[in-house]
Amino acid sequence: MLRFGTDGLRGQANAELSPELVTALGRAAARALGAVPLEGRRRFIVGRDTRWSGPLLQAALSAGLAGEGVDVVDVGVLPTPAVAFISAEQGAPAAVISASHNPYGDNGVKFFAAGGTKLSDDVEEGLETELDALLATHDRAGAPTGRGVGRISPDAGALARYERYVLSCLEGRRLGGMRVALDCANGAASVSAPQVFEAAGAQIVSVLSAEPDGANINDGCGSTDPRRLAETVVSKRADLGLAFDGDADRVIAVDASGNVVDGDRLLALFATDFAQRGLLAGGTVVVTVMTNLGFHEAMAAAGVNVHTVGVGDRYVLEALDAKGWALGGEQSGHIVFRTLATTGDGVLSGLLLADLVARSNTNLADMAAAALRRWPQVLRNVAVADRDGLAEASAVWEEVQEAERALGQHGRVLLRPSGTEPLVRVMVEAPTQEAAEAAAERIVSALHTALGGVTSP
Repeated sequence: MLRFGTDGLRGQANAELSPELVTALGRAAARALGAVPLEGRRRFIVGRDTRWSGPLLQAALSAGLAGEGVDVVDVGVLPTPAVAFISAEQGAPAAVISASHNPYGDNGVKFFAAGGTKLSDDVEEGLETELDALLATHDRAGAPTGRGVGRISPDAGALARYERYVLSCLEGRRLGGMRVALDCANGAASVSAPQVFEAAGAQIVSVLSAEPDGANINDGCGSTDPRRLAETVVSKRADLGLAFDGDADRVIAVDASGNVVDGDRLLALFATDFAQRGLLAGGTVVVTVMTNLGFHEAMAAAGVNVHTVGVGDRYVLEALDAKGWALGGEQSGHIVFRTLATTGDGVLSGLLLADLVARSNTNLADMAAAALRRWPQVLRNVAVADRDGLAEASAVWEEVQEAERALGQHGRVLLRPSGTEPLVRVMVEAPTQEAAEAAAERIVSALHTALGGVTSP
């Protein structure tokens, strides 16, 4: 059976992620997450992105919840951070039907606790235990009937309330006609991102990939493939471009010259700005192990402390909440402004980036170049039949140790199974691109020999 990864449950829709499984998951969530009562009835917020299987699986999850007596508030197609916002607004747990940056054939379910925060490991384990028990017994004893059955009703104003809140984070400032291009990945930001930036006073010179048909989400567009956006920014003479992923919880930027500005540089810009304005609680920014060594060097030079956690924005959020810190993020473009939001928000991050550029009276290219000196970094994804077999692949780990010995203090190697896909991810940083690529290729070759598979960018 599918197990929860770093960002919920994810798999091929209508195959391993079947409607029957998702219905049982809805029942388990109703029992395990303690849906908050309102006027004597329990509520649960449910939204989705634009992929083909979204309505099917949203209906299945909602049926499971309602079958346990929980009223479902259907917010429809909405960015993941917007669902988290509604969860916080209403004090109710929530779920999003989405596979984020994955192709349209995949889908997933990610949950938020009441208040819009990611589930802790303990709560997630309890949810899995409840799901296993339901699947094993198909227990329907005590199921409500009559008026005890949960109701499913829409919330037509959810998107508008979320957009108003995001705009309020500018504290009355405007973007002053800044020329912006947007790539919405044919996903959940297709409506909200253009509306937010227009309302903020930006001049939107182009909106790309904002016509979802269920099958084109993340297809050659968005944060995982910003090439078309880069070309558009240059041809339209935009000040900057912003590319979101399918569920709009991350963003990648493009400067006026068409250069991609990844999450490491974005986070460096925000951390420096927050520190200068006295907004960086504890003088600390939270990152993951994937963050470039150049980021650490830049933060040391700026007098900012860096706290490192495992891969996944949930671990970034856990550290922020545990210490009361304000800012963290990932190289992939998940940026968490903890005083403003309960999770990563691509539209909010993009809006605050545009605001930072406007306040700085300069351009994104110069700002990004000055933010950090990036160490050459090579990333390889190796598709394998059994990613769990990595732990016992001794020949692979011997190759990793050899690469680490050769690099010494002048680089690093990170090897880990993906939390959401059947992949092993290889990362090498070194003083030169050639050294990083050579080490990565040797490790990839060892993975092929030990586990089989093919690499992808």
